[in-house]
Amino acid sequence: MSKEMDQLKEILAEVSDLNNASAVLGWDQQTYMPPRGAEARGQALGTLEKLAHEKFTSPEVGKLLDALEKQAASWDPDSDEARLVKVTRRGFNDATKVPSTMVIERAELTTMGNQAWQEARSKSEFSIFEPHLVKLVDWARRFAELFAPYDHVYDPVLDQFEPGMKAADVKAIFDEIRPKQVDLIKRISEAQQVDDSFLHQEFPEKQQWDFGVDVVTAFGYDWSQGRLDKTTHPFQTTLGVGDHRITTRVYPDFFNPYFFGTLHEAGHAMHAQGVSEDLKRTPLYDSPSLAIGESQSRMWENLVGRSKPFWEHYYPKLQKAFPDQLGKVDMETFYKGINKVAPSYIRVEADEATYNLHIMLRMELEMAMMEGEAEVHKLPVYWSELFEKYLGVTPPNDKEGVLQDVHWSFGLMGYFSTYALGNLVSAQLWEVIERDIPDISGKIRNAEFAPLLGWLNQHVHAPGAKFEPQEMVQRITGSKINGDAYLRYLETKFSDIYGL
Repeated sequence: MSKEMDQLKEILAEVSDLNNASAVLGWDQQTYMPPRGAEARGQALGTLEKLAHEKFTSPEVGKLLDALEKQAASWDPDSDEARLVKVTRRGFNDATKVPSTMVIERAELTTMGNQAWQEARSKSEFSIFEPHLVKLVDWARRFAELFAPYDHVYDPVLDQFEPGMKAADVKAIFDEIRPKQVDLIKRISEAQQVDDSFLHQEFPEKQQWDFGVDVVTAFGYDWSQGRLDKTTHPFQTTLGVGDHRITTRVYPDFFNPYFFGTLHEAGHAMHAQGVSEDLKRTPLYDSPSLAIGESQSRMWENLVGRSKPFWEHYYPKLQKAFPDQLGKVDMETFYKGINKVAPSYIRVEADEATYNLHIMLRMELEMAMMEGEAEVHKLPVYWSELFEKYLGVTPPNDKEGVLQDVHWSFGLMGYFSTYALGNLVSAQLWEVIERDIPDISGKIRNAEFAPLLGWLNQHVHAPGAKFEPQEMVQRITGSKINGDAYLRYLETKFSDIYGL
């Protein structure tokens, strides 16, 4: 390859190294950092992110891209090199619009904001976090203005997580699936409710931890490239090639959060572990978008981990781990219990049928904040009103309401819609997997996960960020992101559980 490509890769490698150093500090911030370290941590992150930003947006990178784009006319458009030039150009054009001062400002705002959110959440007092969120929303609106003109002020922030998608695209998808999901939930509410009381009792932490570790190990999570730690809000992070960590939280009186949360984060990590190392230290060593990443976590959490074949294998093992709690609960009752459909306050604990409504609510609030229509100090009120509108329940306090998610403390406006899109993509991919691996249910029943992980590695993981999300989904499934497969999946699964 040309000297220009070598020079570009050298700069991109240094940017990657700086970003990985920031990720290490971010991981520590959410796991082990003492509270009084927040200010210094924000300053350190600001310095690292400023250096990475300035190196990436340097005139030298622009000149190298100009030269490489001329050379790329003769390359295979799907080659790693051609895609690297395309993806880097897109990132360069976006990043050059953002001044370094805003990069530093964001690092400091989010570090202090996250610390305030943790305190506010522990005390269930939104007022502690409110002044920080005001500043973060202001930053997001100023960021969006750097990309004007736009169709909607939400577009620039959404585009950071879902390249090529606009607010109108996501709203159209949500408007299509919402009434169908609401109808399904209504029919379920009229059926006999299933019992899940046995999930709400004492489950000793060590047994929970060990069981979850055994399962994600069987899935294929590579511990030589990862670790599992506790945090307030679970997440997965990549700190570099060969370092893909997951975090979780354990409730001693409820089985679901630790187990399904750990499967979820392991799904993210296995995705990251599967990206081709040929792409390392470049912008391609990543997921195409958060929706694609979320499709992997939701697939392992729900389509595998909440499936009947999975529990036909693992339920006897779970009963052995918790004989007093589950010894007298039969498998069918347990399976229905972990899939119970009912309005709930907490997004990460929501059932599959209502989950997307949690996301639609958050997107509506984000758009209103970006538009200036929703005043931050009134957010708990807006939250409660929308919760009643979408799910028919009202959260009892801020901790179980507006403060439950970590995302806004990190300034992640535009992020939430990717969760629902990931659900849709997971079902679209699953229909292709069932075609390509005809006995996938039997393999899951036998805890043979290698064929599934191998398929995902080949089709979804290895290409990294070479293709934009819509293009990747189109290539694999034959259509762009839509809700058809997900609605079919929900209808089939819950008709069986509830006898619809």
